[in-house]
Amino acid sequence: MTLALGCIADDYTGASDLANTLTRCGLRTVQTIGVPAADLALPEVDAVVVSLKSRSIEADLAVTRSRSAEKWLRERGARHVLFKICSTFDSTDAGNIGPVMDALRADSGDAIVLVTPAFPETGRTVYQGNLFVGAVPLNESPLKDHPLNPMHDSNLVRVLARQSRTRIGLVDLADIARGAEAVRARLAQLSGQGFGAVIADAVFERDLETIGQVALDHRVSVGASGLGLGLARALVAAGNVKSLAADPISNAPVGGPAACLAGSCSQATLQQIARAEQAMPVLHLDPDQVIAGNGESRRALAWARERLQEGPILIASSSTPEEVAALQLRHGRDAAGHAIEQAMADIAEGLVQSGVRRLVVAGGETSGAVVDRLGIPGFLVGAEIAAGVPVLRTVGVNGGDMLLALKSGNFGGPEFFSDALKLMR
Repeated sequence: MTLALGCIADDYTGASDLANTLTRCGLRTVQTIGVPAADLALPEVDAVVVSLKSRSIEADLAVTRSRSAEKWLRERGARHVLFKICSTFDSTDAGNIGPVMDALRADSGDAIVLVTPAFPETGRTVYQGNLFVGAVPLNESPLKDHPLNPMHDSNLVRVLARQSRTRIGLVDLADIARGAEAVRARLAQLSGQGFGAVIADAVFERDLETIGQVALDHRVSVGASGLGLGLARALVAAGNVKSLAADPISNAPVGGPAACLAGSCSQATLQQIARAEQAMPVLHLDPDQVIAGNGESRRALAWARERLQEGPILIASSSTPEEVAALQLRHGRDAAGHAIEQAMADIAEGLVQSGVRRLVVAGGETSGAVVDRLGIPGFLVGAEIAAGVPVLRTVGVNGGDMLLALKSGNFGGPEFFSDALKLMR
């Protein structure tokens, strides 16, 4: 296997988003869960997205895991590696974007790294270094209330400078609009002044195409799935890969019971849960009982088993930002988050043991906990459910294929759960 593009994603739903984007651009793509084992059989592909659960762990551990993933990708011929981050730049002042970027830059020998979380298709744009969510700056969006990584500064030059050991510059929209050669000249100028990374403005898809073309001059870049789009289109345009329209997932249905799990507390997911209540049975977990260890997972599984043969069900641990804040105040942020993630993983494991082969999961941390518990080594990427969310077919799993959908909290329309199940036959 010789890869045209290697990718390291800092969470599982973001990895699915990226894999979906690369597939839509014509790259044959596999998403793995963690660094693959040496004996994992993968088909011949153009890109591999290695999914890590490293967004909110200790920075040193995130660096170690990312370096291991990069080593695996380089050994399989990847000349360029994209470190895939969230399009809302989820991180704290301690990292983990900056520390991982610094480590990958040092290992690659690149003098300067292009960074952009822009993805206009999903409403994420960067102008004068400031990240916008729709029409509002990041720090005025619902992400200011993120339960793990609240974002209170929209200026990404400042945000990344607080995390990184190198100087952070800006390639503004005027330079991007003048094309690839202007961007290359600006990077050379900034590198000569001692800058080791730059935030790149991007408002339109054509901006991402320019950035992707220039990024391929280097060995490492950092960005969201929008940068993946730019890289993929540049690879196809350069003739490094042949654009393939074929769906890599066979049409053979999986069948059997289906279930949905929701752990995200985003406004979008809360609205999707409310809409799902009109279409399927929904159980809301009591988070205090989950944290207390009073058998809430067993209650949820008993509830589900009574209903699975009649149609899809949804189990939710999601709460409003105010409820999450109060819960964290009572129990501590880390303890509350860990307990709920593990409860959702317990429930997922029980559902699969009860015959569920089609599973929809909402929330990045929840998806990570669930996929880890199920021991899934990788996925083939199929049809798109919503922007950034594909159907995934498992590879390397004993007992037959499963179909999953792993959704970041803010992704998808109001009918997301029903839309996903319609494509997961």
